Amino acid sequence: MQKITINQDNLAKGTVLEQIDNGRYLFQLSEEGTGFLLPQIMTCKEHLLTFWVKALEEHSLAMNLLVYVHGEEEPAFTVRFGLLPEVWTLVNINLDWMDGGELFPEATIGALKVVCHGRRVEKGEISKVVLSSMASFHKVRIEIKDMTLTDERPEAPKLTDKKLVDCFGQSKWKNWNGKIDTLESLRKKLQKQAEETDMGYPFDKWTVYGGWKDKKLKEGTGYFSSHKENGKWWLTDPLGYAFFSMGPDCVGPGGDCRIGGVEKWLDWLPDEKDEVFGEMFDEPIQKGNRRRKRMFSFFKANLYRAFGEYWYEKWESMMSCQLKKYGMNTLGNWSDSQILGKMDIPYVTSLPEFPATKQSIFRDFPDVFDEEYVHQAKRCAQALKERKNDPLMIGYFLRNEPAWAFVDHLTLADEALYNPARTVCKEKLIDFLKNRYQSIEKLNQSWNSALEGFDSLYSPQKGVSKWSEASQRDMKEFSRLMLRAYVEIPVRECRKVDPNHMILGMRWAWISDPDLVTGWENFDVFSINCYAVDPTDKIQHVADLGVDLPVMIGEFHFGALDAGLPATGLEGVRSQKDRGVAYQYYCESVAAHPNGVGCHYFQCYDQFTLGRFDGENYNIGLFDICSCIYPEMMEQIRECSGRIYEVADGRIGRCAQKAESIPMIAY
Repeated sequence: MQKITINQDNLAKGTVLEQIDNGRYLFQLSEEGTGFLLPQIMTCKEHLLTFWVKALEEHSLAMNLLVYVHGEEEPAFTVRFGLLPEVWTLVNINLDWMDGGELFPEATIGALKVVCHGRRVEKGEISKVVLSSMASFHKVRIEIKDMTLTDERPEAPKLTDKKLVDCFGQSKWKNWNGKIDTLESLRKKLQKQAEETDMGYPFDKWTVYGGWKDKKLKEGTGYFSSHKENGKWWLTDPLGYAFFSMGPDCVGPGGDCRIGGVEKWLDWLPDEKDEVFGEMFDEPIQKGNRRRKRMFSFFKANLYRAFGEYWYEKWESMMSCQLKKYGMNTLGNWSDSQILGKMDIPYVTSLPEFPATKQSIFRDFPDVFDEEYVHQAKRCAQALKERKNDPLMIGYFLRNEPAWAFVDHLTLADEALYNPARTVCKEKLIDFLKNRYQSIEKLNQSWNSALEGFDSLYSPQKGVSKWSEASQRDMKEFSRLMLRAYVEIPVRECRKVDPNHMILGMRWAWISDPDLVTGWENFDVFSINCYAVDPTDKIQHVADLGVDLPVMIGEFHFGALDAGLPATGLEGVRSQKDRGVAYQYYCESVAAHPNGVGCHYFQCYDQFTLGRFDGENYNIGLFDICSCIYPEMMEQIRECSGRIYEVADGRIGRCAQKAESIPMIAY
């Protein structure tokens, strides 16, 4: 065990240090995001960095452990984690995460989300390690105490006795316009929303599917499809009219509120044996280790309080009316399966399970040349049978944000050779090299290597693509073969089961390498998730890589700090009105692009103030935890919806007004 002391020499520029007592420090960090060096990590033998930290602000704080390597200006590896405001939080960072195997490690009780970005780093490469805040819209203050390097996991933290969440699941540390303060006000507000009858979409020129009557592009097929006219891509509704897909993801009253271990912070929590509220607890199935915590749905509890026994039916009717009223024509990904095809709004969905193999290559990339991958693809595709004849289904994504692709410029063939397992991908790669070079001498000459034989490649080899230009060429070429199999095998099996609906792609978190578009010809739509003020460049990047398909954005959002939640999400703005302005600018930018055919807002509801299953706690909803709309945002959404088809058709330009952005608070 090694206690870490901090002194003035280790401070980054803009950081002010005050030592309160032995082992306890107060920092003021600049708006740009500053912190201090931790040189002890570069030489330590211990595996864990632990410390207590408190954000002395009214909002959450995002912090980074930044790992730099010799010869590179940007961090090669980052551990990002979130903190609740004004609460002592135990942070436990496993330095073994630097091997790149973990993307979303489990946080300690009371902490928020933890995520690892970047590539694999070894200690010998490290030039410096910095603990810093992220950029903020003002100077921020934190306290840190008991910073230690150790091999012993710390005991479960003792939490403050302060109550942080009221009986409705709202934060108690601030007030805001629209906050529910009594059961009577909750009932009154929701019943008023529910009394609005469903009159359909508010625009005369929209079809029953939300398409545009002014532009019929083809004869209707009875299903959604795509069409290209004069260089502009469109979706078409089942009647053949132009269709631009807009609506929120996660339309459903689930709302996972992570309460495991922090029950003492809640004003109210029912008994699990309660006949009504007991069913609103969730002991989730583990997915890796991201969903280990106990959860309760304040969202459902609030709907029951407002509507009684038949709360779900009331919610379903209310939600259908509200979404149509404001011009949203799509239920986005991860919406409640009970409403898909029943609520009279088109929807997208995902293949419930993407094929995997028992032995992966790196993170969640399967051994795609193993017959097991084909078998699993056939099995997973069977889930499409249930909805294959549903005209309301726009299409389905194969999967969301593959974890392996979070590493920029990852060379999959490198990982096949680094992985000690004797995978089929490794076997095929070695055969590929034997056919290309015929002898190990020729390979060694091209690769600048000294391998004794091709069998040497069965032992872990690190960073082969960096050995020479030839090795890089070979590894990249075989990686593309792996990517093509990754795409083509499940697509082939899905088409057999469901020939009626569009395949909407993979929902890449970002295009972390140009080769990710390999196999795009197998899709009907290419999908990305894009958190930005203006997505134009990201859509154009896909087109510039040679993808001649409509592009759909599966996720974007904007959050503010004036409505109870302590974090903005991945794009921050000043206010609820600014959220609506930002939404309109974003959606109209998608529509104005020749390839843009839709964008889905993440998400329908706010997240829980103490964190959802993985610790995100963002103000990103169209509705709050009490199912009340954010009126300023929703009015702007309706204005956007009323203009969107004319923008897409080039009759009017996209709106010029941008929201005032602030640095994100997100993890």
